[in-house]
Formats: sequence, C-alpha cells, structure tokens
Amino acid sequence: MYKLIAIDIDDTLINDDKEVTPATQTALEQAVAAGVVVTLATGRAYASAQAIARQTGLNVPIITYQGALVKNLMDEKVLYERYVPQDAVRKLFQYCVDHDLHLQTYIDDKLYAREENQKLIEYSQLNRTQYYIEPDWEGKLVPQKTPKMLIIDDPAFLDELSPILRELLGDSVHITKSKPHFLEIMHHEGTKGLALEFLAQHFGCELSETIAVGDSWNDHEMLEAAGLGVAMANAIPALKEIADFVTLSNNEDGVKYAIDKFILQTAE
Repeated sequence: MYKLIAIDIDDTLINDDKEVTPATQTALEQAVAAGVVVTLATGRAYASAQAIARQTGLNVPIITYQGALVKNLMDEKVLYERYVPQDAVRKLFQYCVDHDLHLQTYIDDKLYAREENQKLIEYSQLNRTQYYIEPDWEGKLVPQKTPKMLIIDDPAFLDELSPILRELLGDSVHITKSKPHFLEIMHHEGTKGLALEFLAQHFGCELSETIAVGDSWNDHEMLEAAGLGVAMANAIPALKEIADFVTLSNNEDGVKYAIDKFILQTAE
C-alpha cells in the first residue's frame, strides 16, 4: 500500500546517542528490499544529512533544510531548491544586528555567522558541523543565496519573536521551530510538506501512498501531507494531536516499529 516513507533524523531516526540502531537499520533495509522508497526529511544541512543517509545505505534523493533543498545522494544532483528571498535575508540580518540576536546562515552547504559565541559553538558540536565567521555580513553574507537561516535563543523568547518576524518579512518566508530553541527561516515553499509532494511526484506515487515520521513542529506539514502521518512517542504534544498514529520513542526503535507495522506488516 505504501510506496514512500520520509523520516526526520534528529529525535526520530536517531536515538539520544545520535545513532541509528542496528534494529532500525535492518528495518530500513527490509523496507527498501520490499520496494519502498526510504528517504530522510530534515532541517539539517545537506552535508550533515548526507553522512547519516550514507551510513544507512540509502541512495535516493533526501529532503534537507526543512524542505528548501532536495538533492540526490549518488550524483548530488539538485532536484528542488528554494532560497530565502534576498530582501528577507537583508531585513533579518539587520533586525538581528540591531537586537543583538544570534543568527546563522548556510551558504554552499557551509555554516556562517557574523561572530563566534557559545550558541554557535554548541550548535556546531551538536550537529558536528564546522562553522565560518564573517563579520562583513552586509557585504559578504547578504548577497549570497541561502536555503535557511537560524536564530538560537530561549524558547519563550522565540515564541514572541516569531510573529514579529512574520510581520517584518511577510509571506515570502516560512518560519518554523525544529527544536524549542531553534527558530528557522526558509523560502515560503521550503517546507517538508511541499518537498514530500515533490518527491512523491518524482517517484510516481500518490500522496496517499506515502508515510511521514517526525517529532517536532517543523514536521507537521509533511505529516499532514502524507497518506499516513506518524509521530514519535517523544514528539511534541501538538504533533501527536495531528498524527494518524503515534509510534514508540526514538530510544525504543520507533521508526522500526512504524515500518514493521505499516510496510512489512509484521507488528501488531
């Protein structure tokens, strides 16, 4: 019945030790052997997601930067990309400079910020990502194409900031949270839901034949778009409410359980 499954990475596919367990790896392989397209859908940069996808033996296009970039794993051909509109990039940088907020951006799959601080250091350690400092943000960073910009701050503050930025930047952008303290800004067509629609079309299957698995609010568009939306047991409550099914947690092989139940049909 299902022909494609899109799986978020952090707190979904990988456990709290940042690993894909052997049991989940086997389930992924069994799904592929059954003729199902298994792909990843993440807010991570392509290079970061690519490393995990290759570990798991996947060789299909993956959804990165919250859906702003869909790219092949094998030949690295870009299939779908949406950049943050340049006017929005400039306004966002100016706002963050004026209000002393930490903003980071991605250019050619590299992470840039205008100054080094603890937020940047901890983020790079968390995602095992190298970063680059460019103080001349106006001359060097703003003119470049970026699929995603990220503000790191206190969760409650970001909740207050989000509507302010929506008003400032308008409907040309998509603003979402990947984690409570990560506010992410993409092109308005840079969502996991639209990227899932694109991939379904790419592989010639209906959306009703797709499964999406995630844990955070940035996954809600793809859970709503998919034929079957699966939330992890460790997902935020709002995502569980819109999901068709809640599987086990990321530390209990929740992805494997969903594959066993809905694709292999070996679980109760």
